[in-house]
Amino acid sequence: MASQDWAEKDFYKILGVSKDASDADIKKAYRKLARKHHPDTNSGDAASEKTFKDVSEAYSVLSSKEDREQYDAIRAMGGGARFTAGGAGQGAGGFEDVFGDLFGGGRTAPRGNPGFGGSGLPPEFADLFGGGFGGGGFGGGGFQPTPTKGADRTASTSISFGGAIKGTKIGLREPNGEVIDVRIPAGIKDGQKVRVKGKGHPGSAGAGDLMVTVKVKPHDFFVRDGDNIRVHVPVTFPEAALGADISVPTLTGDTVRVRVPAGTPPGRTLRVKGAGVRTKKGDGDLLVTIDVAVPQKLNKEAEEAVRAFAAATADGDPRGALKDKAKL
Repeated sequence: MASQDWAEKDFYKILGVSKDASDADIKKAYRKLARKHHPDTNSGDAASEKTFKDVSEAYSVLSSKEDREQYDAIRAMGGGARFTAGGAGQGAGGFEDVFGDLFGGGRTAPRGNPGFGGSGLPPEFADLFGGGFGGGGFGGGGFQPTPTKGADRTASTSISFGGAIKGTKIGLREPNGEVIDVRIPAGIKDGQKVRVKGKGHPGSAGAGDLMVTVKVKPHDFFVRDGDNIRVHVPVTFPEAALGADISVPTLTGDTVRVRVPAGTPPGRTLRVKGAGVRTKKGDGDLLVTIDVAVPQKLNKEAEEAVRAFAAATADGDPRGALKDKAKL
């Protein structure tokens, strides 16, 4: 870097600190910015790469007592003024004549700045990315970043309700034609993720993983509620009034006998233990909600029977208490 660039750059502004900032404030500001813009976490981001170079340069100057004093002196004398460097200007008291000693005889980078090669971090900040640097040390060019695992990738897929209950296998096709097999475990819920190891982005410590979000299509009859399964089953009025044993389909394709107690009202839910979703942690239940089916058409005999029933139960008024309940 030409020495005149020191006069043109506001290292305090780059680090976001005041001109009278303490060494601790400067170190804290650099740590925050270096972590945010380090190339290990911003691969391919040119803007972050430039910012990381700038904050590294600023820290290398302001963290050195001698360099900071010289930098402040340069800024005080000329601010952002440009000076002639090289040619006859040097022999006539040009910028390099006056300040050449500040840069160790014309070196091209500020003292202590490791540049963007290696990890680009001074040794005291090795903990930012897990430490473990090897080689010939920071000054000797052997400063190496900690190997990192590649970033994860994401994908999504839709499966049938039955596939979620029983488990299934799907194939996701890559743009290059490769098909990645994804095993969906039995009992997976809508929105859950499946991890496919080693199918993410490459990294120095191995490839990341592929995270597949699974969407489960709804079923016409079964509705999942956690690990329980809810169903609505219609019964006749006589079955609800007198009680009955009814047959209810289950997830396995078989049926289970459910006892409907006499006097069961519409909307009551009956529980069948262990007939829900099977998981490694245990089995859910089958929750059977009773719906009383009202016939749309009655033949003459059935109509007479209903009228006879109405006459026999005329002393009962199911709406008798509504008026009291409706009082404000």
